[in-house]
Amino acid sequence: MALYRYVAVDPAGKRIRGIQDAANPVALELKLKRGGLDLISARPTKTSQRTLGRKVRRQELITFFFHLESLTRAGVPLLESLADLRDTMNEPALRQIIAHMIESVEGGQRLSQAMAPYPRVFEPVHVSLVRAGEQSGQLPEVFRHITDSLKWHDELAAQSRQAMTYPIAVLLVIIGVFLFLTVYLVPQLAGFMQNIGQTIPVQTRLLMAVSEAVVGYWYLTAGLAAVAAAAIWGGSRTLPGLQDQIDRLKLKLWVVGPILHKIILARFANTFAMMYASGIPILECIAAARDIAGNQGVAASLEQVGRRIEEGKSLTQSFAEVGIFPPLVLRMLHVGEATGALDKALLNVSYFYDRDVHESVKRIQTLIGPVLTIALGALLGWIMLSVLMPVYDVLSRTTF
Repeated sequence: MALYRYVAVDPAGKRIRGIQDAANPVALELKLKRGGLDLISARPTKTSQRTLGRKVRRQELITFFFHLESLTRAGVPLLESLADLRDTMNEPALRQIIAHMIESVEGGQRLSQAMAPYPRVFEPVHVSLVRAGEQSGQLPEVFRHITDSLKWHDELAAQSRQAMTYPIAVLLVIIGVFLFLTVYLVPQLAGFMQNIGQTIPVQTRLLMAVSEAVVGYWYLTAGLAAVAAAAIWGGSRTLPGLQDQIDRLKLKLWVVGPILHKIILARFANTFAMMYASGIPILECIAAARDIAGNQGVAASLEQVGRRIEEGKSLTQSFAEVGIFPPLVLRMLHVGEATGALDKALLNVSYFYDRDVHESVKRIQTLIGPVLTIALGALLGWIMLSVLMPVYDVLSRTTF
C-alpha cells in the first residue's frame, strides 16, 4: 500500500488536492471515484518508518484533537473526519500517519488501535483515553479532554522556557565576556608586564594562569567535557540505576529541582484526573501516569503506589507512604476519595501545582536577574582590578 499525492476535480469542477493511500494509481482512481472525485494526476510520496516515527509538534496535536472533537460532535463520521484532517494538516509526518490510520480504520480497526503503532506521536495515555471513549460512546468528550490537557502542557512548557531563557542569556553573556578577556586582553597584559619588569600582583598572576590554561588547553577542556557528557548520556541509557540517580539528583538541584518536581506532579495529577473522569480504572491511570512522568524517581514512587493499592490500601494512604505529595494535597485526595469526586480533587491538585509553578517561576525571574548581574559585575571587577592595578602602579612610579 503506497501513499499518493493527487490532484482531482469534484462534480462542481473545483480542483481538490490531497493525500490518499492506495495499492496503485488505478486503485487510487477507483477510490476517488467512489468519493465523487475524478483523478487528474497523482504521484507517490516518499514514506519511511523514520518519518512516521518522528515526533510531532504539540501544536499540531492540539489542532488534530480539536478538529476531531468539533467534527465528531457535529455528527461527521470518523473516517470522513480523518480524511478532512489528512488533507488540511500542515505537518507532513502527521498527514502520513493520519493516512495510515485511515487505512487501519477502513480495515476494521478502532481509532485507538490505529493510534497505538505511533507512540512517539500519540502517548499511551491518549490511546487509553480514546479506547475508553470508544467503549463509553463519549469520543467528543475524550477529544476535548485531550485537547485541554495538551494546551495545559503547552502552557506549562512555555512557563518553563520563559523561566530559563533569561538566566541562560545572561550566562552566555558572562561566558562570552570571560572568554574575550582571557583570550584577547589578558595575553596582551602579560606581554606588557614582562616588558616593563614590574612585580605582578597575586590576582593578576592568577588571571594570567587562567588565561594560559584557556588558550593553551582549550581542546583538552572541550574534549573532557564532551567525553563526560557522552559517558553520562550513554550510561543513562544502558544503566537503569544511573538514570534513576540522575533523575533523583534533578529534583534536588537548587532552585530548579523543586520547580521540576512541581511540574511533574502537576502533569501527573492532570493526567490522572483526565483518565479517571473518562472511566479508566485507578491502577491503569497510575500506570499510564507513571509512564509519562519523565523522571525515574517519580515513576518508581508511583509504581510503589500501585503496589500498595493492589495490596488493599486506600489511594490517600498509598500516596502518603511514598511521600511524593505534601500534606495539603493528601488532604485534597482524602476528601475526593471520601466523596467519590476523585477527579475533581485531582484537578484541584493540578491547579494547586500549576499556580505554585507559575508563582515560583515569577519569583525566580525576579531574584535571578540581580544574582546574575552581581556575578557578572564580580567577574568583570576581578578582571579589571587584575588588569588595571599593575598599570596603575607603573603610572604612579613613572609620575613620581
